[in-house]
Amino acid sequence: MKKEAKQKQPPKERPRYNLWQNTAYMAGLAWQEQKSVLALCLLQALFFVGLNLVNLFIAPSILGAVEDRVPLEGVLGTIAFFVLALLVLNILKTWVATNTLFGRIAVRLKILAEINKKFARTSYPNTEDPAVLKKRDKAGEAVGGNSQATEAVWDTLAELLQSTAGFVIYLLLLSALDPVLIVITAVTTLAGYFAGKRINGWGWRHREEEAQYIHKLNYVGVKADDRALAKDVRIFGMRGWLEEIHQKYDRLYQDFIGRRERVYLWADVVDVLMTLLRNGAAYAYLLGITLTQGLTAAEFLLYFTAVGGFTAWVTGILSGFTTLYKQSLDISTVREFLELQEPFRFEDGEALEPEADKPYEIELKDVRFRYPGAEADTLKGINLKIRAGEKLAVVGLNGAGKTTLIKLICGFYDPTEGEVLMNGENIKRWNRRDYYRHFSAVFQSFSILAGTLAENIAQTDEGIDPHRLDGCVRKAGLAEKLQSLPRGAETHIGKEVYEDGVELSGGEKQRLMLARALYKDAPVIVLDEPTAALDPLAESELYQKYNELTEGRTSVYISHRLASTQFCDRIVYLEDGKIMEEGTHRELLGRNGAYARLFELQSRYYRKGGVPDAETVSP
Repeated sequence: MKKEAKQKQPPKERPRYNLWQNTAYMAGLAWQEQKSVLALCLLQALFFVGLNLVNLFIAPSILGAVEDRVPLEGVLGTIAFFVLALLVLNILKTWVATNTLFGRIAVRLKILAEINKKFARTSYPNTEDPAVLKKRDKAGEAVGGNSQATEAVWDTLAELLQSTAGFVIYLLLLSALDPVLIVITAVTTLAGYFAGKRINGWGWRHREEEAQYIHKLNYVGVKADDRALAKDVRIFGMRGWLEEIHQKYDRLYQDFIGRRERVYLWADVVDVLMTLLRNGAAYAYLLGITLTQGLTAAEFLLYFTAVGGFTAWVTGILSGFTTLYKQSLDISTVREFLELQEPFRFEDGEALEPEADKPYEIELKDVRFRYPGAEADTLKGINLKIRAGEKLAVVGLNGAGKTTLIKLICGFYDPTEGEVLMNGENIKRWNRRDYYRHFSAVFQSFSILAGTLAENIAQTDEGIDPHRLDGCVRKAGLAEKLQSLPRGAETHIGKEVYEDGVELSGGEKQRLMLARALYKDAPVIVLDEPTAALDPLAESELYQKYNELTEGRTSVYISHRLASTQFCDRIVYLEDGKIMEEGTHRELLGRNGAYARLFELQSRYYRKGGVPDAETVSP
């Protein structure tokens, strides 16, 4: 494996939302989804402080009773009172802890659902943008389990509430003795808090680097679980290679975690130093007061215990805010992903209803396109008008820009320069989801859900028209397969979910996708290499049916096999992102240009069964 060069860190950026804004966001979400979470948080803090106060007074009270020579019955009564108080408060505290768990999980799962919904509905460019994918991974990490920020934050808030309440109560108690103790505590608290906040901010400042490692590890993990890769792993001996890749990025991630924890260690060191300074000064001062003012043993024990408790409350506030700050960074990442700007007009834009009898013309004017982060344009100066009802073929070698052109026509991307028009109007004018409704398509890569064959064709489980379904199955050449299935169109596809599911061959899956495109019955149909998995006879049958399949529709057919485009009205030949030639099949052959040379090369290969020279491949 090549050693991966250390990536240059992007400019540091501040989180969009601060600690208070993120706390208010979580409280608002809990109020909407699970109000009990907030109430139980308060009760948890109340019972914890109550337990602490009981523990504070139990020993001094018993000692004071002994000093005052209280009868044995009185001492036992005091002990019984405190034991009963401890028992009741512990039972209530346990009840709260048990009942608050479900509400906290529900809030986290609500956020997880919103993250999944956001990515499912996001604009297509975001699904291919590495920066967006890293944000999604980081947001997903914040909702990945009970210990993650979106659920653990409630424990942190409860601890802060109880620490703050305890701080106030002990402050009042100690201020009656001497305010100097308060000054010592306040100074050390502020010093520790701001030092810890600065040090723990390292994780936020390096979150992009962490997201890269997480994204790569997740990618390898998904590929390892991919059934489509199972045969390749065994035939090509890829197991070791995949393990090596995973171990490489795992080492990089573990190295990152090690660097992060070493930085966080300094926050712990600062916290320990501040605690030692605070405790030492407070105890020395309390000892001096005891020697000069003559406190009783019970009073000394009370204040001695109170100073220890007071420093614990201060430490709780300090560590609580530090933890809450780190959790706030993760919550901010979640909010930033959920509020990710969409380049397309989903919620606004003019409505655009498909009309069955209306002709649709598509035009690309002076279009240039460059993928985000790329150094060169994929499409360069494209001017193309697809007339209403026309059957257009787009051909060219691999990497010529054919699929990218389709992405722009379908509205998955907007051009970097120029414009895409439908019936003379820029498609940015319309609601993008309405625009998508005008297209049916069979893409090179597609996904089949573990539903029935009918559901996969109709893309719904309600209101499926059986006559329309049968017609589309017949046109797509899937009727014979349908008749052989045990439950016909209600047969489940795949065995991932249903044990009685059937596995389709590559060609049958492609026919299924063609039937799905026909069932949608959109005015524009796009076929991107629709015969790649078909055998020659099935491919020939599809060519003969092409006019029937696209009747009354504007159609765009993508292929690298030039012989498959002869039935189209017009052919566009792409090379290096530019339209080099266009015309009918006969016209392009007559020009003896790049199209004709490539056609001759391909036809010679099929006629003679030979492999062409490297020199003759270039048209």
